[in-house]
Amino acid sequence: MAMLSNLDLIRRVPLFAMLTDAQATAVSDAIVKRRYKRGDNIVEQGKKSNALFIMLTGRARVISGDGRGREVILAILNPGDYIGEMSLIDNEPHSATVQAEIQTDVLELARVDFARCLPENTSMAYAVMKGLVQRLRHADRQIQSLALMDVYGRVARALLETATPQADGTRLIRSKVSRSDIAKMVGASREMVSRVMKDLEQRGFIEVMDDGATRIKENMLSLP
Repeated sequence: MAMLSNLDLIRRVPLFAMLTDAQATAVSDAIVKRRYKRGDNIVEQGKKSNALFIMLTGRARVISGDGRGREVILAILNPGDYIGEMSLIDNEPHSATVQAEIQTDVLELARVDFARCLPENTSMAYAVMKGLVQRLRHADRQIQSLALMDVYGRVARALLETATPQADGTRLIRSKVSRSDIAKMVGASREMVSRVMKDLEQRGFIEVMDDGATRIKENMLSLP
């Protein structure tokens, strides 16, 4: 990352793909590169950061918790995803915490610079709106899943949404699947999730690889 200029970095980010050369240069002068270690919070629920964060590398989880220490994982974020746009738009505190799962590099754009970009570039404003709609759709699926599906279906859907499609029609979760994390996504106990995943593996819907990755077979698409 150190060998690339800020301008090179933002040209690799889909959110900034439609900026003019002048706009891209202005943004590159304003952004700051930051690195977060595993377990670091990029933003915290109930607080304001007054910045937009765009992930370059790594992986992060979106967590919502209550005063009794209970947590639910709302989403997993990957390179290209951005963080904090809702708070920048409505000036309210963050509704969830975003925590780095592994070492994660981000670009940080201050609120004033973010606000200056939107009126000047409708493509960027559209990209932000599209991202918000995608998150709303994801939230709708989660609500539907919790209301209408049993634990089996909720676990299957969580695995499918976490996985990356492959050319052979299967999907792959490259990192080791944490039963605790899946439990927090679907509102079930870790023990129940472990039983469901063992059954999915025995029935040939998923395959746990030697390196810890999980391959999801095409036939699981019919489960949720």
